[in-house]
This record gives sequence, structure tokens and C-alpha cells, in this order.
Amino acid sequence: MSKITSFPSTAEMSDIRHALLRRDPLSAAKEVLYHLDISLGSALQSSTGPTPGLEKSTVELVEEFIFHVPKDRNIQPKVRNRSIKSGLTKRSTWVVRMSCVQELQLLEIMCSYFQEQSKDAIRQIIFSALFSLQGNKADESRMAMLGKLVSMAIAMCRVPILECAATWLQRTHSAWCVRLARVLMDDYCTLVPCAISTLQNICSASPRFCCQLLTAVTALYDFSSDELTPPPALLEMLVGWITEDPRLLLLTFINTPLNSSLPLGCLEITPLLGLLRWCVKAPLAYQRGRKSALTNGHGESEKGTAYEELYSKLHLSVLQVFLMLQVHLTEQNLIGRLAVLPVESVATLVEEVSRLCEKLTPFPAANHIQLALDRLAQALQVAMATGALLCAREDLRTLCSRLPHNNLLQLVMSGPVVQPPPHSGPFQPNMYPHIHPGRPSTLSPHSPHPVLSPHPTHPALSPHRPLTAHAAHPSLSPHAFHPAAMAFPYRPIR
Repeated sequence: MSKITSFPSTAEMSDIRHALLRRDPLSAAKEVLYHLDISLGSALQSSTGPTPGLEKSTVELVEEFIFHVPKDRNIQPKVRNRSIKSGLTKRSTWVVRMSCVQELQLLEIMCSYFQEQSKDAIRQIIFSALFSLQGNKADESRMAMLGKLVSMAIAMCRVPILECAATWLQRTHSAWCVRLARVLMDDYCTLVPCAISTLQNICSASPRFCCQLLTAVTALYDFSSDELTPPPALLEMLVGWITEDPRLLLLTFINTPLNSSLPLGCLEITPLLGLLRWCVKAPLAYQRGRKSALTNGHGESEKGTAYEELYSKLHLSVLQVFLMLQVHLTEQNLIGRLAVLPVESVATLVEEVSRLCEKLTPFPAANHIQLALDRLAQALQVAMATGALLCAREDLRTLCSRLPHNNLLQLVMSGPVVQPPPHSGPFQPNMYPHIHPGRPSTLSPHSPHPVLSPHPTHPALSPHRPLTAHAAHPSLSPHAFHPAAMAFPYRPIR
């Protein structure tokens, strides 16, 4: 079959399809990929408006000859040779799938194509044409091929494919992103644990892909069960990435235009919320596993103590990234206008923590519950102070009202009722009332000192000197204790 310079009209599509049917599956797939590049490349160069899309007939060719989804062919090819016609008629009732070797060859062809394509715009549009989900039965085949292609790209360090995959992860529904993350975690953490060193080296080659992968992985491992707890090797690798360069967590957020609209249901704009979920829920999840092991008559789980330091480092890095985020929000004049941590997502996290605490309450896990609440309180305070979380104190009190009592969380929720405007006078510590009933105390840190009764005169000694009034405390600036106005004072809760 002679090369076609562009995809034909719908009237001619049936002839092209029957011509491709004469080829073996690998050759037909290569031909469709070749013409996809020709047609979309030329359309992109001649178009001055939005990115050109694929016609329905072109999508059907891709699904039929690359992803092997059977199509209904009512029109039989017109050929003279009876044996050829018989063979084509037989093949037209089903799709001949590739062998494993042919599929591997096609993956190598795709890797070479994306690596050699010098124009990023064409790479992105071809990748989107191949792997954008259409909501039909071909999506399962797309996902299977995509997982193998990205896994091969990681093994071979094919940066152009990883960059295209980063865009796909950013613009695809989170449920499909989690599926891709699961495939990669199975390949590099579960099936061949030593292969994680290959994945670790990708961070320097494609930080943008690693940022999106981080977001997808934190959505995958949500600590809802022992199977959905991050594997130790993965946790160590991710902590190493973030410790080496905390800015990795903000790459997608910083490089995404503010006027861009992402599809509904896509991943969070940063992995901060997912990592915060890890830090807060890890102590509780470990105790849940320990409780289950003891209930079943087994010894204590080996998880927990070996990785407490890793979660502590991760928690510190998350707090540091919030401070880095404030610098960007200030430079872009977005303080108070853009919430990086949605209140709804934080409310979901608080609800999950509340349920875990209720399950562990009869179990001797008070220290671990307090550790989780301490980390939550620190993160909420720093997120609000840096403008990442736009939440009023009243709303925060409502969100956290079901949580067990925690001193640090109590301080965070008991913020000033009214913050005086800058330079309007000394700071007045007007506090909210406590949410939880406080322990009875004769002295309150914010109540006036009790009046001291005069000492009685000793018969043999002279009376005491009268007590002098305390000197007035120096006036404090309204922002004297604002976390952003001082060097980073936080330490991770261990």
C-alpha cells in the first residue's frame, strides 16, 4: 500500500481500513501511527486557533489498529481473488491481536517516535490523540498500553514521554491517574523491589513528571487499609526527593497559568494535601495495624518505629514548602485570593482522622493520637499563616470539634477574635472560648492577677513593705508572632 499523505474523507475511510486489514497487526499499527503524525502535524502547523482535534473516523482507526478494539464492518472489501476475499471476510469478524513480541516492538516504535520528534507541541497532541480517554470500551486498552509505555519510558529514561505523561496526569480524571500510578508502583516497588532505584533516578531527568506522580501516588495510598499504606522503599524514595529539593512539590502549581481551567475530578494542583494526609494518618494507621495483629494473636507489626523518622522528615518538608509557597503567592499578589488547600479537602482529612481516632480510643494509643493531632495542628497553623488555607477560625473550630482534645490544636483554634489592622496600636489578646471543657484552674493565662491581701503584722517583726505594681508589658506589634515574619521556628512532632 502506498503511503498516504493525510487521512482521507469519511467516504474513503472504508477503503483505507480494508487496506490496513491486509497487513499484519504490527505493520498496521505502525502505519496508523505514521499517518497520525502526518495529519495532526500538518493540521497543527496550518492552524492558528485552538489545537486541532481528531475526527471520529481517525479515532476509530486508532482504536481498531493500535488498541485492537473490534469494529463492526458491514462493507466487505472488493477483491477478485476468492481466497483473499475469504481470508478478509473471516478476519473482519474479529480483531487479530498482537503477540507479546509484536506489542513490545510497537512500544519500542512509540518510544523512538516520541524521542525523535523535535517539536513538543506535536508530541503532546499525538500523545493526547493516542491516550485521551473517550469514555468507551477502548479506554481499557488505552490504559493498558499507556501503563506499559510509561513504565518502559522510566526504564529507558525517555524524558519526552515522561513530559507527555505529566500533562496527561494533570488533565485526566484522578481515578485513571491512580490506576496508572498503581501500575508503576507494581512494576517498580512490588514485582521487582530493587527496580525502585531506576525510578529514583527519574527525578533529576523529569521533575515535572515526578511532581505529578507524587500527587497520584498520594491519592493511591490513602491509608484506608494496610494494602493502601505506602511501601517502605517508596516512602524512603519520596522523602529523599523532597528533602533534596522541596520545590519539587510546587512545580505544577507554579507552571500552571492562573486562567487555565482543569477538568473536573482531576488531581490536586500540588501533592501537599496528599503528603499532609500521610504525615497525619501514619501514626494512627500503624496503631490500627498493631491492634489488628494483636487481635489475631500475632506479634506487633514491624511497621512504624523504623519509619517514624522518615515521616518526621516528610512533615518538616511539608511545613517548609508552605513557607516557600507564601513567597510565590506574595509575588503574584495572590495572598487571600487563591486557596492551595481547599477547605473541603481539609474537612475530609479531619473527618478521616476523627474516625481513626474513634476506632483506636479503646486501644492504648493515646500517644499516637496526640502525635497525629500535633502534626495536624502544626500544618493547619502554618497553612493559614502562609495563605495556603483560607479558613476562618470559626470554620476551623467547627471542622475540628469532633477531634479529641489536643493542646496544640486548641491553641491554633483559639485565635484572636479581631486582628487589629497594622500599626493601629498594641496587640490585644482577645481569645475565643475553649472548644473542649478546660481543666479547672485558679489562674488563667489571660485573666488579671488575683488581688493579694496584705500580710498581717508580725508581733516581733516590722511589717512587710507594700507590694509595688508590676511594670506594664511592652507593647507588641500586631505581627510580632506571625510565623512568616520570623525565621522558620517549627520542628516536626516526633
